[in-house]
Amino acid sequence: MQRSATVKVSLYLAGVAAICLLFADLSITTLDPWQEFGRMFKGVLTPSIARVDDLSGALLKTLAFAFLGVALGSASGFGLSLLFHYRIVRVACAFVRAVHELFWALIFLQIFGLHPLTGVLAIAIPYAGAFAKVYSEILEEGDKSPLLALPYGSGHVAAFVFARLPDLWVHVRTYTLYRLECGLRSSAILGFVGLPTLGFYLESAFMEGVYSEVAALLILFYILIATIRIWVRPKLLPIYLLVAPFLLINDASISMRNIVRFFTHDIVPSPLRGDATISVLGEWTWDLLANQALPGIINTVVLTQIALVATGIVALTVFPLISTKFFGVFGRTSGHMLLVVMRSTPEYILAYILLQLWGPSMLPAVVALALHNGAIIGHLIGRYTDDVVLRQDCPRGVNLYAYEMLPRVYPQFLAFLFYRWEIIMRETAILGILGITTLGFYIDSAIQDIRLDRAMFLIIITAMLNIGVDALSRFIRARLRLKTTPECNP
Repeated sequence: MQRSATVKVSLYLAGVAAICLLFADLSITTLDPWQEFGRMFKGVLTPSIARVDDLSGALLKTLAFAFLGVALGSASGFGLSLLFHYRIVRVACAFVRAVHELFWALIFLQIFGLHPLTGVLAIAIPYAGAFAKVYSEILEEGDKSPLLALPYGSGHVAAFVFARLPDLWVHVRTYTLYRLECGLRSSAILGFVGLPTLGFYLESAFMEGVYSEVAALLILFYILIATIRIWVRPKLLPIYLLVAPFLLINDASISMRNIVRFFTHDIVPSPLRGDATISVLGEWTWDLLANQALPGIINTVVLTQIALVATGIVALTVFPLISTKFFGVFGRTSGHMLLVVMRSTPEYILAYILLQLWGPSMLPAVVALALHNGAIIGHLIGRYTDDVVLRQDCPRGVNLYAYEMLPRVYPQFLAFLFYRWEIIMRETAILGILGITTLGFYIDSAIQDIRLDRAMFLIIITAMLNIGVDALSRFIRARLRLKTTPECNP
């Protein structure tokens, strides 16, 4: 019964994506993409950091923003997870995590400028919402039987610390480490809005066409991500957190006048700043909805649905590369290296690279989203296939993939795909900053024109759209009873 339902849902997704293809702009607009590709490939073969003035500073600042942002988000999220049963907390967390880190950075740039708080809060706020949700799920699903062993009259804090936390700590630590890896990617792309992280130097190298420098910076970033379990140790974390603020100190100051103006004037709809009537406010709202929000929503949904199906195709293609059921040590090592590069490259940076090749259409965004998210899901599925127990007479090669392995992991694959749906939509919206006409395009244009009231209106629309997709995803997963553990036994 479940298998029939998952097939139907998959066909519906493919059908929606096929319809969306009719409305998508997937054209290549550059005059000679192969020549540009040749220059990029030459840069990959000859990486160089000779022109980077402060590489160590960029790396350390990337780490500092990530550590402080994730630490603040984790602490806040943990506190919120204890209150997650309140609807207002769940709604607030859903909203803040629905707004991408780059949008938060653009907002805080208007308040604090290039102050370190801009980068730290841009990571911490959406991550707090994500941490609250996941930590609350860990608490809900954890074993509560140790509470029975506590003496009568034990306080709530003592009960939590001594009875529940030890059992949940492994899951909390694993997820927090995963979010730190995400935080490094988020920290890197903050450089594209002016903060002094790796992204700042990447964008400069791209603008100048120095692809050897681009390759060197990306290689350093991949090494940083690939070795995260080596240099992130529990005993070292307090030292990292103590040192991080000193790495971010700069001459920027916070102006209370800017903060007050932002909340009392800049984000207030312009008709409300004067003596405008309700009809004028209605015209302002309708103009934004009809000319910016609606086209942005349509393009965001179209791009998201195409990228979602493309992500699924990539994931189903690459998961055998790291599975012991399909490849030996050499093959799996090569597969791991490929997937590390694919999943460690933020979608924003990957789309930026592809835009240089193909021009500002939806094609670079679709490929970037599919490669990054497909590699993440493929990695998870490939890991789980190692635990699948096969019959002694099971087939090999393509038949093993099609008739044995794929049916076992397909429900789990769909669960992960639906988990990534809302994330793909968040990334789709932010890619508008690169010139693709999703909601992010109109938000960035409003900020460039210093129309922050319009930008905030569109950011709220973006958050509501993401919340809607997340709710739909959870509904479908619940109806199909999808889970993230595979059928391991034959």
